[in-house]
Amino acid sequence: VEHDDPNVRALATRNDGDAQRWRAIFALKSAQLTRWPSLSPGERKRWQVGGALAREPAVLLLDEPTNHMDDNACDALSTELKRFRGIGVLVSHDRTLLDTLTASTVRLTHGRAAQYPAPYTRACTLWQAELDHAREQRTLAQQRSRKVKYQLNEAARKHAAAEHSMAGSRRDPRDHDARSSGAKARRARAEARLAKSVSRLRTADQRTRSAIPEVQVERQLGRSIFVDFVPAPRKTLLSLHTNELYAGDALLFRDVRLQVARRDRIRLIGPNGTGKSTLLSALLARSANSPEQLLYLPQDTRAEDAAELLRQVRGLNRITLGRVLSLVAALGSDPKRLLNSALPSPGETRKLQLALGMGCLAWALVLDEPENHLDLPTIERLHQALVEYPGALVLVTHDDEFAKGLTNCSWLVQANRVELR
Repeated sequence: VEHDDPNVRALATRNDGDAQRWRAIFALKSAQLTRWPSLSPGERKRWQVGGALAREPAVLLLDEPTNHMDDNACDALSTELKRFRGIGVLVSHDRTLLDTLTASTVRLTHGRAAQYPAPYTRACTLWQAELDHAREQRTLAQQRSRKVKYQLNEAARKHAAAEHSMAGSRRDPRDHDARSSGAKARRARAEARLAKSVSRLRTADQRTRSAIPEVQVERQLGRSIFVDFVPAPRKTLLSLHTNELYAGDALLFRDVRLQVARRDRIRLIGPNGTGKSTLLSALLARSANSPEQLLYLPQDTRAEDAAELLRQVRGLNRITLGRVLSLVAALGSDPKRLLNSALPSPGETRKLQLALGMGCLAWALVLDEPENHLDLPTIERLHQALVEYPGALVLVTHDDEFAKGLTNCSWLVQANRVELR
């Protein structure tokens, strides 16, 4: 979002009661626009969403409105969207928001769009039931096809034997009496019936094979993907010990004493603008790990990094490349198409970054809102991959559902302090 966005500018400059109310709802101050580049992504997102809602539109199209937002902002957004009486279309990876606000779900998959008359979680059960039914029908069709194939093979074998018998009788010079002629006629009729049966079964075989329905099978992450993982030889991978931590001239934290051990699973929590990303940057700046040993995924991926990322992946050895591409597939992208692309999309770039870090068996993953630019199915697959990942994890996310089962302790950022929980 640019600071000269007309909706943002209008909300910042208006002094009527409605504008003041919207600024209060999203904790916005007009003076923030004078230092727009230094605002956090979450603060800029609040201005964008507040500016759009302040227009009171008849139709509201929201594309990932909770990206970068903290819990307070997400709660405020959800409350205001419940009050919205216009037509709303929402694209989001926030499952709670989808279930709270939507009455219908459109699923885009494999080149088709299907609409389900339910919020996301209930819609999931509907399309899973469809998929289960399709798989059941495919299994039954395959069984019918195998049965017809067996019958065809048996009929073809008998037909070949009958043809061989007929050919032998024609070559026998002693076979010239009436009884023998009658036997030959019976064999000929039997051979003709068998030939007709083979022809009928061939037609049935083609029909049953063509009747087998296509069912899209999602790639699953194999448990063997991390079988060669070797834990870090030292207990502590990252540490940050400082009396004061600044961002420019602004004091963010006092008395910081943090460390990440090789098997820690940590969630970093705090409102927008409190310095979570700065804290991660300071932690990483003191790291002695090589880039292969630690993956850092920032909130947003720069387009200029995508080409370099592809070059790195293409240069991997065969075994590591296989792991990386298996992870790419498990995250929902076609590895071959991604490798052949000139410039991946932001979502595909993030998938490739995540797959590279995990596929290279990095000792630690530091992920700052990894759900950004990813669709919901990919987020669910990423969650499963991170559950299986055996190294250290430092995770920034405002999505409680995504964080569930991934971390076992928290760093809470508030009032210039980092509290360990």
